[in-house]
Amino acid sequence: MKLQITIDGKTYAVEVEVLDEDENPGQPRNGSAFSTPPSMPAPGAYTPGQIVEVHSADEKQYRSPVTGLVIKVNVKPGQQVQPNETIVVLEAMKMETNITAHHAGKVKCVNVTPGVPVKLHQVLLELE
Repeated sequence: MKLQITIDGKTYAVEVEVLDEDENPGQPRNGSAFSTPPSMPAPGAYTPGQIVEVHSADEKQYRSPVTGLVIKVNVKPGQQVQPNETIVVLEAMKMETNITAHHAGKVKCVNVTPGVPVKLHQVLLELE
């Protein structure tokens, strides 16, 4: 499929190959030089903007699924949270990510505040 795109006022003609869902997107098709770079996320992997439940193996620590910026903290120490309640909102690459509680509990500590940058897997908060 041929497409035309314009970037910063310059027009480019590009050829795009559409893969069928049943084919492996990481393998070239019909001798094509197209392949998915190894750094591309696998199907079903985390996508910015989705609602996610991020917690450690002990299910008490909630960690950042992205490197980004804390936009909103909806809880404080001592507060009770309910399942699926949004507890922290992060921004990465202009996309918001809602971190939700996976079960009811009491907030033990909050390690971030709005406006603070966070790293991938950084502990955001803990439940008791």
